[in-house]
Amino acid sequence: MKIAVIGTGYVGLVTGTCFAETGNDVVCVDIDKAKVDKLASGQITIYEPGLEKLFLRNQREGRLNFVTSLEEGIKDAAIIFLALPTPPGEDGSADLKYILGVANNLGKLLKDYKIIVDKSTVPVGTSDKVHAAIAANAKVEFDVVSNPEFLREGVAVDDFMKPDRVVIGTTSEKAKKVLNELYAPFVRQGNPVLFMDERSAELTKYAANAFLATKITFMNEIAQLCERLGADVDMVRKGIGSDERIGKRFLFSGIGYGGSCFPKDVQALVRSSKDVQYPFKVLEAVMEVNEQQKLHLVPKIEKYFNGQLKGKKIALWGLSFKPNTDDIREAPALYMIDALVAAGATVAAFDPEAMANVKDLIGDKITYCERRYDALKDADALVIATEWSEFRTPDFDKIISLLKNKVIFDGRNLFDLEQMKQLGFHYESVGRKVVK
Repeated sequence: MKIAVIGTGYVGLVTGTCFAETGNDVVCVDIDKAKVDKLASGQITIYEPGLEKLFLRNQREGRLNFVTSLEEGIKDAAIIFLALPTPPGEDGSADLKYILGVANNLGKLLKDYKIIVDKSTVPVGTSDKVHAAIAANAKVEFDVVSNPEFLREGVAVDDFMKPDRVVIGTTSEKAKKVLNELYAPFVRQGNPVLFMDERSAELTKYAANAFLATKITFMNEIAQLCERLGADVDMVRKGIGSDERIGKRFLFSGIGYGGSCFPKDVQALVRSSKDVQYPFKVLEAVMEVNEQQKLHLVPKIEKYFNGQLKGKKIALWGLSFKPNTDDIREAPALYMIDALVAAGATVAAFDPEAMANVKDLIGDKITYCERRYDALKDADALVIATEWSEFRTPDFDKIISLLKNKVIFDGRNLFDLEQMKQLGFHYESVGRKVVK
């Protein structure tokens, strides 16, 4: 099939590349000329494991192209995917100006039947608004479909190529037939393509992310209780995770969730609920707890240093909101940096992929180190904010030789308590006993 993808952000680039991988001809459209020039010259603009190989192969074979002209991009396309940003507005609602702006322009450009697909995460009722915006100028038949993405940063290629399910919201039999054919190569093992109405599809995406954010937050509340009651959150996690009604995933406690999806989507669903006079109290609590959790380690650090952080050097491992991505949106590490620097500490940080993005955001507020151990030299303590694999089995003798004090504050519970005790560390994590 011939496909246009409008927007070359995280979702758009993964979507376009993976559709090209199954033999479709894909044109990606973006108004950012510098970005399009980079992509067209073979420079990928995001870090996502496994994506660059597919990106380069499909570009080389002529199935993946990039343009700035909307008219040129959609000219031959049978399906147009809208993968545009929906940033939160001041009231928490998703801002649809980019999507509706493109929809207005599409109506003027359509010359034959096309399927327009909302791939972005959008509030319930957006497909109706997109349809109305296109219809105001269109003189040909078209369908608007909701097809939310369920991509996890760090494993997005696998999620797209081998999805648990594909959700498609449309009442058009014509669109159903085309999209069923498009997704057939991705569900050969029998995973379902779930057809439903547009509004149910839109709500399904928000409900999924809100539920996962709630599981994470629930375990962080349990971790708070564990610290106060002398229990071990890892034991509790195993005890409840073995219950098949609950499941093992998304039960790891830590310093809160971040990223581009969970914070924005939970906030938008709360806003949508308020718009129909329904207070979504559970999600309001989830947002409140998660904001507090991002700073969970800071009081522990302050207590260890008797409230005197001025002049202390803190080594920080991890800046991205999760491993295997360079995404720093709502990353807990950024919140900790602000708090530590405000208290007078200096921060020396290392992250395998996210340092350039952090430097673009906060400049020289902290020191950026080329290697993880460089951050430890003469530091008073090590803080771990992201569970990158390379942090899981470090050289502890080297850590001891570089740190001023044998002190680690671990926001991701990477290390074994007994090992930390044997090595003589002061080790504090989340929901587990303090090792002294």
